[in-house]
Amino acid sequence: RVDHPDDFSEALSGARREAKAAFGDDRVLVEKYVDKPRHIEVQVFGDNFGNAVHLFERDCSAQRRHQKVIEEAPAPGMTPALRKAMTEAAVKAAKAISYSGAGTIEFIVDASQGLKADRFWFMEMNTRLQVEHPVTEMVTGIDLVEWQLRVASGEKLPSAQAEIQLAGHAFEARIYAEDATRGFLPATGTLHHLKFPDAAPAHAAMRIETGVRAGDAISPFYDPMIAKLVVHGKDRAAALAALRKALAETEVAGSTVNTAFLAALAADADFAAGDVDTGLIGRHQDELVAVAPPNGEIIAAAALGASGAGAQTPTSDPWSALAGYAHFHTVERRTRLRYGEEAILARISMRPDGRFHVALEAPYEEVNSHDLRTTPRLARWPGHVTVFEGAAGYNFAVPDPLAKADEAAAASGSLRAPMPGLVKLVRAGSGDAVVKGQPLLILEAMKMEHTIAAPHDGVIAEIVAEGAQVSDGTVLVRFEEPQT
Repeated sequence: RVDHPDDFSEALSGARREAKAAFGDDRVLVEKYVDKPRHIEVQVFGDNFGNAVHLFERDCSAQRRHQKVIEEAPAPGMTPALRKAMTEAAVKAAKAISYSGAGTIEFIVDASQGLKADRFWFMEMNTRLQVEHPVTEMVTGIDLVEWQLRVASGEKLPSAQAEIQLAGHAFEARIYAEDATRGFLPATGTLHHLKFPDAAPAHAAMRIETGVRAGDAISPFYDPMIAKLVVHGKDRAAALAALRKALAETEVAGSTVNTAFLAALAADADFAAGDVDTGLIGRHQDELVAVAPPNGEIIAAAALGASGAGAQTPTSDPWSALAGYAHFHTVERRTRLRYGEEAILARISMRPDGRFHVALEAPYEEVNSHDLRTTPRLARWPGHVTVFEGAAGYNFAVPDPLAKADEAAAASGSLRAPMPGLVKLVRAGSGDAVVKGQPLLILEAMKMEHTIAAPHDGVIAEIVAEGAQVSDGTVLVRFEEPQT
């Protein structure tokens, strides 16, 4: 998207690089920008006998960085007139090319004046089964993969158009390894803890589709989506409630994921009302990515998890079996945590009735005490503990008292990679004087380009080479020390 003529050249160069890398062809098209677009697509299916049908529509308007995050079927607010026009156009397109198999005709719909039958335009056709096909399967009861196999083996379409009916509403949420608070930057790491809901929410159906399991590593070489959470209810409100509950029961630790963002989006007033368009997330982004700081209960739980309190080793010694027992005074454990840049000190003691007493000290102005009989949902992993509150996961680092801390002064004179990726383009060299905000290089990660800009004015001493593959935290640029 280009909003000002002065930005056109830079945007064109970026689009050409992406196109050349992906398709080997850097030619681009310039198109009119629609102010309030809806992304609505129609699932079609054809066979080798000239037959083609549609399986209704999906709405994929909830997007960040022009990529889908929540899809649903049917489209909210869809009118009979628009559905008839769009599905007929999609089937006509499929028949025009004698299409065989599953395909999706994607449209841009101008929703600035409501959904009207003369305000939609063809965007593209995806000649494959799409990521979001489960929502169509949920509302039609049709197994699209089975249909693919039947048509490929020479059979006719299993159902005629009149036999395909809509039932209920379905949502699919894409769980990505990414940091929503940092502009949805892709994240890496090891999935030390991975837990999905054990059962579907009441009065709903659910399916989890994933290719990962606990212990797997998330690398920078593939798309960051790690799972799809799909729910179905009798209507949109029921399906949305099921989606919120399922997200709140999903736990991932070891890599930053977008479950809290997805839950915030599912709770957004406009989204809940069905007032969606591709700009919704951008308009509400600050509120959607905001994460409330951990409260005292969460910090206390993290301290308990980090200290191992309550995790007794089986023993036949009656004295050792008494957790927290001491002859003359209560045994107290001191546990240090770090949440972001904040250092936390906790003092943990166990009472005779088995409850834990957690006193939180600096940097708090006064001591807060929390009596906990059991710890809430949490996961321990190397050097960390994650406490889950709803769909949010609060990651606390557990400092190693024997490890030396990094020198803070060293970081101020360097610029590090915010994620692993490929250095696609370098725009400055050693000895160059740069100003704050000046683009220095382009980092490509998981199919997206990210501009790395100068954090302050200075002179470059060293800069990473173009074409280098870097990991998260790698020093990209070193600045010369300021002259005194």
